[in-house]
Amino acid sequence: MKNQIVILAAGKGTRMGLSRTPKVLAMLKQKPLILHLLHEIENIPQLAKPVIVVGYMGEKVKGVLGNQYLYAVQDKQLGTAHAVMAAKPKVKADNILVLYGDMPFIKSESLRNLIAMHLHGGSPLSMLTARVENFKGNSSSLEYFGRIIRNPVGDIVGIVEYKDATDGQRKIKEVNPGIYMFNTKWLWDNIKKITNNNSQKEYYLTDIVHLVIEHGLKVPTISIPPEQVFGVNSPEELIRAEKMM
Repeated sequence: MKNQIVILAAGKGTRMGLSRTPKVLAMLKQKPLILHLLHEIENIPQLAKPVIVVGYMGEKVKGVLGNQYLYAVQDKQLGTAHAVMAAKPKVKADNILVLYGDMPFIKSESLRNLIAMHLHGGSPLSMLTARVENFKGNSSSLEYFGRIIRNPVGDIVGIVEYKDATDGQRKIKEVNPGIYMFNTKWLWDNIKKITNNNSQKEYYLTDIVHLVIEHGLKVPTISIPPEQVFGVNSPEELIRAEKMM
């Protein structure tokens, strides 16, 4: 198979107030959070079996989801790049698409468009972005996403995390939801260059975008509606997601 999805699902759900349940098993409309995503990607043809990266109470996640998926284990939560590296032994496809188990609203059409763009774009990395009118209401959680920095002709020249952004950059309305599609070989050759020189001492997948740019390559993007990248990280966001369903 040419394409495979990797879903990051190792989170504890501490902010959700869950003590005995992984975050991706929080119930949303009588269905575990991650199942909304898994059922949506069933509408994408010609995919290799998805890889789900589990961590906290991973056996419980496996027990709920069953054996129709591959599982990789992230023993310690050391960032998104570290989680993707944990999936490496299970990845067999030429290209991988990285998704998050706590984003239940992403549409298969958006992902199919991203896959098509990536296969024809010639870049080792393609990504989704989201544009908001403002950071209010259902878009309020996106305020803390990284901002997409573009040059005058529209090419991405960087991504600035919210905590590092200037006041002017925080006014940018195009954000990075962290949904990437990679050429697999290029990813494994370059992900090891990511360092954890940051306040959290974690390995962030966002840093690999800068490697593409440093290599003089362009990063093709598709902008999707912000509600599709609404993530559930707190009880308040779970309530909001219930209303959005």
